[in-house]
Parts: sequence; C-alpha cells; structure tokens
Amino acid sequence: MRQSKFFMPTLKEAPADAVAESHKLMIRGGYIRQVTAGVYAYLPLGYRVLRKAERIMEEEMDKINVPEMLMPHFLPASLWEESGRLPKYGPEMFRLKDRHDRESLLGPTHEETFTEIIAKNLKSYKQMPISLYQIQTKFRDENRPRFGLLRGREFIMLDAYSFASTREQLDQQFDDEKQAFKNIFRRAGVDVRPVIADSGTMGGKNSTEFQAPAAIGEDTIATNEKGTYAANLEMAQSIDTFKQEPEDPKELNKVATTGMDSIEKLAEFLHVPATRIVKSILFIADDQKVLVLIRGDKEINEVKLGHILDADEVRAATPEELIEITGSAKGAVGPINADWADKIIADETVRNLYNFVVGANETDYQFENANLDRDFKVDEFADIRTANEGEPDPVDQLPLQFTTSIEVGHIFKLGTYYTTTMGADFLDQNGKTQPVIMGSYGIGVTRMLSAAVEQHLTENGIAWPREIAPFTVHLIQMKMKDETQTNLAEKLEKELSAKYDVLYDDRNVRPGVKFNDADLVGAPIRITIGRDASENIVEVKQPTDDKATKISVEELEAYIANKIG
Repeated sequence: MRQSKFFMPTLKEAPADAVAESHKLMIRGGYIRQVTAGVYAYLPLGYRVLRKAERIMEEEMDKINVPEMLMPHFLPASLWEESGRLPKYGPEMFRLKDRHDRESLLGPTHEETFTEIIAKNLKSYKQMPISLYQIQTKFRDENRPRFGLLRGREFIMLDAYSFASTREQLDQQFDDEKQAFKNIFRRAGVDVRPVIADSGTMGGKNSTEFQAPAAIGEDTIATNEKGTYAANLEMAQSIDTFKQEPEDPKELNKVATTGMDSIEKLAEFLHVPATRIVKSILFIADDQKVLVLIRGDKEINEVKLGHILDADEVRAATPEELIEITGSAKGAVGPINADWADKIIADETVRNLYNFVVGANETDYQFENANLDRDFKVDEFADIRTANEGEPDPVDQLPLQFTTSIEVGHIFKLGTYYTTTMGADFLDQNGKTQPVIMGSYGIGVTRMLSAAVEQHLTENGIAWPREIAPFTVHLIQMKMKDETQTNLAEKLEKELSAKYDVLYDDRNVRPGVKFNDADLVGAPIRITIGRDASENIVEVKQPTDDKATKISVEELEAYIANKIG
C-alpha cells in the first residue's frame, strides 16, 4: 500500500476532551473520527486493525467448531418482554416505534434473538451441543460516553451463544469458549486476567470476566501475587482478621449523639473504635424492607447484597422513606425494635461482636452495649462487604492487590434463564420435555483495540502487537527524488509484500513528518531507505527500540523473521 494513496489524516495534537491515551493516539493517528458523542467512524488505518482482530476471532472460533452468523440490529421489543428483561435494562436501551406504533429497539445484546431461533428450530437432544456466534454492532445509550472506544454508544462485539441438553455439555462448552477467548487475547497481544464476576442483567449465577490491566481502566480487580485468586472488586472476597475477645453483656444504654453524622465522629465522641459500631442501612428490595447490618469499619457491597436478596431492584431507602418507615433520620436507624423491617441481614463481621453501638431508631440517638440475640435477632448472615486491599484472599490467604483494568470480555453460564421463559424446549432421550441449557460469551472488539493501545504505548506512539498491527512493515523513503532510493524502496516493497502487509511511505514530505506518522502507525518493523541505499544498506527499527540499526538488504529477511516470526 502506497502511503500517498492511503487516507490517514494525522494530527499534531489530540482534542482537548480526549483523556485516555488510546483515545488521543487513535484520533491523532487517523484511526477513528467522532461522528457524534460515543459514535465513531473507523478510518482505513483503524479498520485494518479491526478486521485483523476479527479474523483472529473467526479463526479461534472455527477451531472449537462454532459457526458464524449475523443477527439484525433492529429487534422487536416483544422478545425482551417475553424474557422479562425489557423493564430491567433501563435507560441505556435505544427504543423506537415504527409507523404502526410497534415498539422496537436497537440490540444491546442478542440472547433473546438467538433463543427464539433455537426455540423454533431445535427440538431434540440429538441436535446438541451446538454453539453460534456473530461479530456485530451493538447499541447502548451511555449517559456519559467517554474515553473514545472504551465507552461508546455504538460498538462492535463478538457474542457467542451455546445450547446444551446437559450441564456436562454446558461445562465443556464454557471451557472451550474460555480457552478460545484466552487464545484470542494472547494472539491480539492483550494481557488479560480471567476473574470472578457479577452476571448483572444477563442472568445466570456463574460468570467470568476477562480484565485487561490498564491505568485508564474503570474496573478494579483483586488478585494475589500467585495469581491463584482473581475477582472483580464487585465480587471479591477476603478474610476478616479482626477478632473481638468475648465479653459479658453490659446494660443497654441510650445516648444522645447530636451532630455525629459519620462513623469517625461517632467513634471519637463515644470513645470507641469503629469496630465497636454497627451500621444499619435500610434497603428496599422490590416491595420488601430489608435492614442490612455491617461493622463500622467496613462498607456494604451492593452487588453481593443483590445476589443474596435475588430481587429485580435493590436500592437504599431515601431520607424521606427512612423517616416514614423507621421514624428516624439517616445514621440513627438500628435493629432493636425494628418491627418495620421485613428482614434483617447482617454481614459476617457482625456475628462475633459484643457490647457494640447501634442506632436507636430515634433521630440523634444511639444504643451502647447492644448484643446479638439478647437485644435483636438476625434473619441471615452473609458476606456482603467490599473487600479491602491488603486483606488476605480466601484461597491462599495472601494480601489482596488491587489493579485498575478494562473489561474486554465476559462469559456466562446462563442455564435455563432465557429458555424457560421463552419456551426453548427439547425432547430428551426418554422423550421428556426439558428446557435447553444456555451459555453466553462476549468480547468487546473495539474495546479490546483500545486496551491493546493502552498496554502498548511508546513515548511517541503505539507499538502494535504483530497480529493486529495495521501494517507489519513500514517502508520509509527519505528522498523521493533520489532514483537509487526509489529503486531500492520499490524492490523491497515488491519482495516484502509477498509475505507481509507493507505500507510504503512514498510521500514527498519532510523526514520529520514521515517519522512522526510512523510512530503513530506503530508497525512492528520500520525500514528506512536513506543515504546508504547505494550500498544496499537500510536502517531498521522496532517501535520500542531507542534507535535504529543499520543492516544490509541481504540481512533484512532474517532480521524480520527473527523479530516477528
């Protein structure tokens, strides 16, 4: 490819609103251009990277015998009503109506659509296990699209779906997809950590995220130094090392605590550590009033709580609801005489406390010397707290290490979450009707590209991993009017193009412009044809090299093979 004919509008400076390095470089390098907030056009350079990533995915899915297909973007809302997800998905869904007033949507994901097709076309256990996938544009109306391709309103995604007649088949499909995803990320040069994750609105209880460590990441993962434990912070567990020695129960005492609007202030006022205080927070879970207790030095993890309550909506009560339900303001709510609560759930950190402080259900008052069972009872104990960095992990009891990261993939064991509600049944070998067992597997293709840039930054540009680099070799001719340089450059272009993707910079521009653009192209091999062309000498350089090296043209083939294989 001749660079003089290649549309690559580079910029010296990134837009002022670009924060992520990947966003800055992909704009400056002419990979993408914003069309509207959260929506991007993929220019030739960016599209080459995108297609190479998609080809890797196609090859790895072929290896596990998963065929590709394509679903529509435009979907009937009735499918989502059938699955029960339409009211749950929220404002991120793009909804629209046609001229006949029929409600439709732009697909944010395609579980329902695949399930409907399977329900109509798969009737026997003999047709399973089977999996299908697509690489397709998805739409989500992000409230604050940002960071370029990392959080957009239109993005490209690989989504695969598996269908099985037994749990054993599902387990094998899940393992196959997990290995295929690992292969995809490895070949794309993206360092990932498979971690325990929350299934969110997808359904099912068993899911794994693929997280790519990066400074700009919006997620936090908790791992240990051995790599034997890894979880998204939403689901991370840790061992609580605090132990209180048993004490004889003391007399319950109500004390005024006016103005003590934080645990820190309350602890100082009462001359007790935060570990002697139990926070009580009222949550509304669908139509239930649930009082949640946790030790004062810990925080409630609402994702874990949501799993325990298994409700469609879980939220903290508003200040107005607190007054109406409990008769007290925030900070004064407590479990003693909390007859208004439908259920009381306590974190494990509360189980072995003695003579602690709780709200008195009266504004500006607390109870001292509260004790479990004597003063109140708990309906359920569970791990509902947010893990802290440095706490022992639950596997090897090593300190948890926190890392910011980008979610680039997510796989789920959905079970019969969709198939039961949407009537995707089959006849088993005994002639009995059973629901199909599903799995769902997704990679954010465009997000993965941004993660690759974030992980392969150089001082002046990008060092693309070999398999997704827009060009493998970048030929740069210094003087276009030098016939010797032109002859050598054209000879190398012809020879190398037989094996590699070659970009030949044949533009009549200053060397500084060529080198600056080359840093943004980030090809694994840069070959500069300059003043030594008459001696069949060129300069070679990789993006991470400090300086170029002179070698003979005869050595070039071996050099490239050694560097990139």
